[in-house]
Amino acid sequence: MPRATNAPASRARRKRVIDASKGYRGRRSKLFRYAKDAQMKGKYWAYRDRKTRKRNFRALWITRLSAAVRAQNLTYSRFIEGLKAANIQIDRKVFSDIAIQDIAVFNQIADKAKAALEAKPAKPTKKKAA
Repeated sequence: MPRATNAPASRARRKRVIDASKGYRGRRSKLFRYAKDAQMKGKYWAYRDRKTRKRNFRALWITRLSAAVRAQNLTYSRFIEGLKAANIQIDRKVFSDIAIQDIAVFNQIADKAKAALEAKPAKPTKKKAA
């Protein structure tokens, strides 16, 4: 019985990997073994860094908000607490954009947060046992 190799499918698979590796440097774009490894690593990094990008943008929005809120004599955490007390539910991305684009509107929101903080009852302090 003759040996069957399924060469067309193997060649197509290798060609698909090589074509997808176009733009890589050196043997990573020319040779199947290295192109396959480069693709696997590239996909791993892409998946991982999609998560990292979300984390980095959230940190950026918080930094921008913190800077804008400090101009209102508030800290970031007190500002967020005031927003929750005032029942204002806008995410940090939108608040950051408002702080950059329209400072007057942001100041009104910050004033509402301050008012809600002042109207909020104070937390009872814990007494230490003597």
